[in-house]
Amino acid sequence: MKVSVIGSGGWGTALALLLLENGHDVTLWSYSEAESQILREKRENPVLKGVPLPETLRLTTDLACVRGCKVVVMATPSFAVRSTAHQLAPHLEPGTVLVSVSKGIEKDTSLCLTQVIAQEVGECYPVVALSGPSHAEEVGRRVPTAVVSASEDRAAAELVQDLFMNERFRVYASDDVIGVELGAALKNVIALCAGCCDGMGCGDNTKAALMTRGLTEIARLVVAMGGRRETVAGLAGVGDLIVTCTSMHSRNRRAGILIGQGTPPEQAVKEIGMVVEGYYAAVTATTLANKLGVEMPIAQAAYEVLYEGRDAHLVLTELMTREKKHELEDSWV
Repeated sequence: MKVSVIGSGGWGTALALLLLENGHDVTLWSYSEAESQILREKRENPVLKGVPLPETLRLTTDLACVRGCKVVVMATPSFAVRSTAHQLAPHLEPGTVLVSVSKGIEKDTSLCLTQVIAQEVGECYPVVALSGPSHAEEVGRRVPTAVVSASEDRAAAELVQDLFMNERFRVYASDDVIGVELGAALKNVIALCAGCCDGMGCGDNTKAALMTRGLTEIARLVVAMGGRRETVAGLAGVGDLIVTCTSMHSRNRRAGILIGQGTPPEQAVKEIGMVVEGYYAAVTATTLANKLGVEMPIAQAAYEVLYEGRDAHLVLTELMTREKKHELEDSWV
């Protein structure tokens, strides 16, 4: 099958290699000619060192590469999803399945990224979210991984499942797009907080509490927006949260560590050198929580540290001394 992957960051490149391995005709699109030139000359992505790019992987900067494709994978950063979808729309073939593999919520609209794509390309194109605990560095090295393919269009979700699945990459199908996408976006906020706890010198107890109560907050918002709480117990919820909060592959966790050590948030994000989605997701998470009347104290605390200059130690103390509650109030299980 002819497939184009739009976005040649680590994740886009890792997925392009996976699709190539599965026998598909794959083109990897880069935003800039300079980036594409590096890939052509080095036959390696700088963020996936040691992972060679076969000569059979086509490289381009021309969005016309999507012409004739049955599937187009959208792997740009979340802030670029709308503009990129708008630009590629005129080149799409009728019925092309679009796969969103970016994780985030659009800042100005608070829309999930599949909704953003659908707005720009129209109703004639099924849109699927592919998400789960999947570091690009590990997928690129062929480490066994499991993810979720979610769409309201069952046939499209199962097409994507078949497209990507092999002996080292397992894909489950789902129809809960909202639950999958919100889990993917909101866990980045919790991962920032987890890193912050690491940077402050807190222990495993603190991180375990943060992750567990963070899942409760994610589930509350998922349900309020029409998703299913059981999705939070799956790969796109618990799975993605575990991998992002505990691994040094996670840009969100690494940024949080710097903040916990005293680095100003904006500087910490710049030092990471790549997009830290949780930094932006904290804004949309609190916006949605306030709009829908959902209690999300951890997300609110993250927002205050990131954007209002509050001290992380003080905010942690305030979270620990909130009014007592029963654990199963608004439980996500």
